[in-house]
Amino acid sequence: MKVILLADVKSVGKKNEVVEVSDAFARNMLIRKKLGVEATNQTLNDLKLRNQRAEKDAAENLAAAKQLALDLKEKQVEVKIKSGEGGRTFGSVSTKEIAEAVKSQLHLELDKKKMQLAEPIRALGYYEVPVKLHPQVMAELKVHVTEG
Repeated sequence: MKVILLADVKSVGKKNEVVEVSDAFARNMLIRKKLGVEATNQTLNDLKLRNQRAEKDAAENLAAAKQLALDLKEKQVEVKIKSGEGGRTFGSVSTKEIAEAVKSQLHLELDKKKMQLAEPIRALGYYEVPVKLHPQVMAELKVHVTEG
């Protein structure tokens, strides 16, 4: 019997896959536990439409991420930090502070976990912070750390 899986099933297949299994396994295990549905013409058509919608959404998300990367390339964020003599800072600038500055100055929501700082910023100046907007899109955010 052909079955469309509704969830990942170990040693059978992944979600939204059409698999061929024995009738007893399909009725007693997959369908009863709502892990799959019988692959009829209607359910196969629904799966096809769902996959097309998912591909369209993924393409839209990729395009939006690319556009956001272009917008971020042109913009700059200013972060203030206390400093003493000779430009030595008290503490450091973290991704949380950068995300808050982006929200207040650029009115954009950037997740602090997406910012990939190798180490916290501990000096005044200009920095380029890599931001992973999408698995295929990386952006550079310009951060100006000033005395405040």
